Amino acid sequence: MSELKNIIIIPCLNEIMHIELLLNNLSELIDIPIIVVDGGSSDGTQAAVMKVANENPQVKLLKNPKKIQSAAINLAVQTFALNSEFFIRLDAHGDYPDDFVMTLINEVNKEKSDSVVVTMDTVGSSSFQSMVAIAQNSKLGNGGSAHRNVNHNGKWVEHGHHALMRVSAFLDVGGYDESFIANEDAELDFRLVQAGYKIWLTAETNMKYYPRNSITKLAIQYYRYGLGRASNALKHKQIPKLRQLIPLSVFPCFLMALLNPLNILTVLPFISWLILCLGYGVLLALKNKNLILVLSGGIIATMHMGWSIGFCKKLLSNSFHLLVGKLK
Repeated sequence: MSELKNIIIIPCLNEIMHIELLLNNLSELIDIPIIVVDGGSSDGTQAAVMKVANENPQVKLLKNPKKIQSAAINLAVQTFALNSEFFIRLDAHGDYPDDFVMTLINEVNKEKSDSVVVTMDTVGSSSFQSMVAIAQNSKLGNGGSAHRNVNHNGKWVEHGHHALMRVSAFLDVGGYDESFIANEDAELDFRLVQAGYKIWLTAETNMKYYPRNSITKLAIQYYRYGLGRASNALKHKQIPKLRQLIPLSVFPCFLMALLNPLNILTVLPFISWLILCLGYGVLLALKNKNLILVLSGGIIATMHMGWSIGFCKKLLSNSFHLLVGKLK
């Protein structure tokens, strides 16, 4: 078991395009154990990690049989970080400033917080990713989430993109809930705040995040986000926030229009939402002086629809199980 003060944990699955560069950059900058927790990659990610680990003993590969990120972090903490003060969670498909880790440590000590979260500056390395990035950075794409706004002053928040956490606080609330396939960070933040722990959104640093590189992968990602958000709402009896109601209503409006397409009252809500998304894409194209960004309206629509289907599926599944339970 590690006796070192801090530790870096990187959960990953099929990140061959990013993982080796990230590990080489990190190991050159800091002398902190780096634990890559792999969920069964089939694209050569594990071999790439071992290549770096063979040259640098601070890098270690830990296999995650449960595959999901929540289980990956829990496993790494239990295996390597029980005697650590902090752990730093990094994304395999992100870029970080050279002083990222030290800035987080300075911030947690200065603010006396239990968690330091960061904003995500979403960027693209391809034309499609660039469109997704602009869509995700927009108000209609992110709903005004605090951790999506890179222009801010540091502040206390109830949720943000996880970067550094005090191990004692993490263990006290039970770590990540491994029943969550997504949104495990927001669910954990809820329990941290309920237990009296403090979360600081730093303005001193941020990360660059690369979005999914295909419309199918993006739709699946947001479907999982919807499942996770609904799981969070059900577990903690939360009412969705106003900014979540627009995407939440998309799939029900689609079904309503599909079932009665000749009635203007049932079709109008879905058509209005679609026009809103497509029109917003035109505005983004004009704002950025790039005609191809007209397509970003369709990307926003895909994000909303995937999120809504995931959320609704979880609600319906939960209702079905409750009904079956009562019938028994």
